[in-house]
Amino acid sequence: MPLDSVTLDEFSQTIDIVEDYFGSLIDDVAVHASISRRQLVAVLARAQLSGRQLASEGLTDNGEIIHQSDDETLFWLDGDFWTELGGLHYLSPDEGRPAREVHRRLIEAVAGDVADYNRERDPFILITETPGC
Repeated sequence: MPLDSVTLDEFSQTIDIVEDYFGSLIDDVAVHASISRRQLVAVLARAQLSGRQLASEGLTDNGEIIHQSDDETLFWLDGDFWTELGGLHYLSPDEGRPAREVHRRLIEAVAGDVADYNRERDPFILITETPGC
């Protein structure tokens, strides 16, 4: 999703959703990352906006759903979701890696140990907006 097609209000709302959803996991990853917490939250918000667009274009065709609820859908994606996201949003690897790590850690917490074949796949959690967010 091109950044110029997102309103400031939509981006701000997505930042709030990301911070509420991932909570202290953002801090846990940011403390060891080469980017600030604020940058990490912004990258996570961009990933959500792009993920929403891809969901309408068949995100589920590009991987495996490992958990789904009213609040979220957790994926192991084939392809290069995080690499493509970096190119789309002009992110450096130092910005994309911590965001990917946030997603990976939460998926592992929900799904348990990661099978060897999933280590090369991209973790992604699509957060479903809830009324009032």
